[in-house]
Amino acid sequence: MDGATTTRWVVVGVDGTESSRHALEWAANQAAQRGLGVRIVTAAGPLADVGAFAGLGGAEPVAPDDTDTSGASLLLDYAGDWVSRLFPELEVQTRLSYARPVEALLAEASAEGCAAVVVGSRGLSGIVAAFVGSVGIELAARAPVPVIVLPREHASAHGVRGRVIVGTDGSEPSRRAVDVAFRHAEVARTELVAVSAWQPLVAFAAATGPIPPELFDDATAAEAARQSLEEEIAEPRLRHPGVTVRTRVVRAHPVVALLEEATPADLIVVGSRGRGGFRGLLLGSVSHSVLHGARGPVAIVR
Repeated sequence: MDGATTTRWVVVGVDGTESSRHALEWAANQAAQRGLGVRIVTAAGPLADVGAFAGLGGAEPVAPDDTDTSGASLLLDYAGDWVSRLFPELEVQTRLSYARPVEALLAEASAEGCAAVVVGSRGLSGIVAAFVGSVGIELAARAPVPVIVLPREHASAHGVRGRVIVGTDGSEPSRRAVDVAFRHAEVARTELVAVSAWQPLVAFAAATGPIPPELFDDATAAEAARQSLEEEIAEPRLRHPGVTVRTRVVRAHPVVALLEEATPADLIVVGSRGRGGFRGLLLGSVSHSVLHGARGPVAIVR
């Protein structure tokens, strides 16, 4: 099933762990809803320490003659057969890579037709020793398509309709995240919750210098956050009139606001960088913290 097609793909990394099995089922369910195919990827190269996944020196592929690929091949066969039995309508491809895990998935993410990459948050062998902190973080920072990470404890939500929770702050990455969230909610026929978090400006007075007295008013800060949120969702709301939208303007840290709103069945969507209500939304700060704290899937939009 490796011939050239015009199919668009959801790419999913597997390693034989429970976490990657949940990721595989979630990816297949999403692909089935969207009329996409599923491309299952595993890496047969040797595991390396965390620094090897940083992509700083470029990982060299391992020659097939130097690697025992039998276990990886069996894993791919099993995963492909399992998905085909669960979703017989899906087009399924498998890929065995001799590159290191993050490079294998980045290559697929950059290939024509890739719509998204899905990984589990924890792995023990094959694809990675710990997705969050290595492959998941590196993918989210470098991949040209959305990267969805499922937590280790995530129980499969196949057949359960969750909402889409998106963090907004008025930045360009945030706008891209909002667009992705609206498209996902439209296809899934589910509610979209747009969240804007704000914090009292008085906490930043010493660091930022003099602030006009009126800006210390919480009501003023909340109203500014609400207006920014409404402006950000106005255009995509017109493009997706069938999506039910609920807005939440919350006095809280962005991470707290998102994690308290979301349930394990919900998809959280955030940009990889941000400003405004989500100032400092850099992978490794807010988005990094959301990845570690979420009980359900998280999509990072670069």
